[in-house]
Amino acid sequence: MGSVRFNPFAPGRVRRRIGVVALAVLGGLLATALVLGGVPDPRRTAGPTPGGGEPGPPTVGPSSTAGAVLPADPPPLPAPPPPANLPVIDYGPAPRGFPADPDPMSTVRLGEGLRPIRRVAAYDAPGGRPRAWLAPTISGVPVTMPIVERRSGWVAVLLPSANRTIGWVPPGTWTTTALPDLVVVDRGGRRLHWYRDNRLVKSWPVSVGAGATPTPLGRTFILGRSSLPGRVYADTEVFALGAVPDDPESVPTGLRGAHIGLHAWYRDADLGRANSNGCVRISRRAQQRLLAELDPGTELLVLDRFTAPARLPGPPAV
Repeated sequence: MGSVRFNPFAPGRVRRRIGVVALAVLGGLLATALVLGGVPDPRRTAGPTPGGGEPGPPTVGPSSTAGAVLPADPPPLPAPPPPANLPVIDYGPAPRGFPADPDPMSTVRLGEGLRPIRRVAAYDAPGGRPRAWLAPTISGVPVTMPIVERRSGWVAVLLPSANRTIGWVPPGTWTTTALPDLVVVDRGGRRLHWYRDNRLVKSWPVSVGAGATPTPLGRTFILGRSSLPGRVYADTEVFALGAVPDDPESVPTGLRGAHIGLHAWYRDADLGRANSNGCVRISRRAQQRLLAELDPGTELLVLDRFTAPARLPGPPAV
């Protein structure tokens, strides 16, 4: 079946939106037009700012360091000027040449996201080759990408539309925001576990991709949400993820170019199975809870097996 457009501003419902966009998301049975919206609220910074309050190194020698001259941080590696004709990363397949995520299966919450203020170039390494532009929005929707690593004054972020891939961004026209949540999908156990500030909040049964169309492993993030009424989606909105099918040719023709989604399903009896085209299906009630709590930029991690401890290790100091 073809794509379908829906009005994101359905009456009687309150949404935090500053833009809309028609995008495709892998559903259980059909391809749909995904209308993304909403931005992370910078006031929602539950817990300390990542890296804040970390103890410093022990003092060596007698009493005071007053008057001591500390070494200055080295200047960031310079960024080679990007050509104006670089491709722009959008909802389609990302350009090639970017490095792999150094730790795609890590259960350490990343904890911080990057928001471009204006268009910035993404490089293949600090001081390396510019590969593509990162725009502040994708089709008008503000984008927040989790920060994976910092090095030489640069930051690496998870890229949308490319699985387990990062891009390096030099200092410039971007800002950061705290990401207190982490969603872990246990693909083998077919359960979803939601953590906030590293503490387990809730777990639910889910369905994942079938053998021919598996849900991609590794960490990705929520790009935005869609107004997608319909019986099979239990009349709730859908989260579009940064992940795409690992084998785009394995999905039905009508789903080519679509992203992986997290969405409600109309029949709870179908949950707990491997029966989707790659999306993560969850109950209507669980999806409504997540829609009320999670912001774009929230990290989502898919593992083959996960024991779901009550507390996860904290994010690294930055």
